[in-house]
Amino acid sequence: MTELGLQVVGARVEPHAAVPTIVLDLAATVPEDVTVDVLALRAQVRIEPQRRRYTADEGRRLYDQFGEADQWANSLRPFLWTHVSTVAPRFTGSTVIELPLTCTYDFEVAGTGYLQALDDGDVPLVLLFSGTVFTSGPRGFSVVPIPWDLEASYRMPVALWRETMDAYFPNSGWVRLDRHTLDELRRYRAGRGLPTWDQAIEHLFKEAGESVP
Repeated sequence: MTELGLQVVGARVEPHAAVPTIVLDLAATVPEDVTVDVLALRAQVRIEPQRRRYTADEGRRLYDQFGEADQWANSLRPFLWTHVSTVAPRFTGSTVIELPLTCTYDFEVAGTGYLQALDDGDVPLVLLFSGTVFTSGPRGFSVVPIPWDLEASYRMPVALWRETMDAYFPNSGWVRLDRHTLDELRRYRAGRGLPTWDQAIEHLFKEAGESVP
């Protein structure tokens, strides 16, 4: 089996994708006498929340996911963020592979709610790899699966996620609503002559006696 090594060596915003995308740069290595003709790579990206500290404000925002702080010894567990895949072209020895990681602003997705709750610092990630390596070398052509235990850790800056979302949705966020609720909100907005959804929500807060920042 080919001795394949994968390590995250950097991350950046992809400014021209159709959806918010972070590109992870993976350093891929194989023995010098092996040529990888094609590398079909998949990765399960998981967040490991137990590997960082949290401020009191962050803890309050994470209550929905993890409960009270005194429960965190049991509730802070790794969870799936997303699945990603790519195909790397021919290389010998080593190369850097771009692994696109698409992001969503859907707050019902656990990863989005978690990331939005963080003020600063890093997001502890682990990438669990799978896929297939097509190689040629002194022993001929071979097709081998990527070992099930191949993984890589990376501490992604929270600022990078915010920069990505701001590039695609500046000063905005998204909340998914039931169709009936959306119809009622549309009727409420039209009945009061409010030009924007923001103003409709602010008006509802005021009617409920809540202050709007």
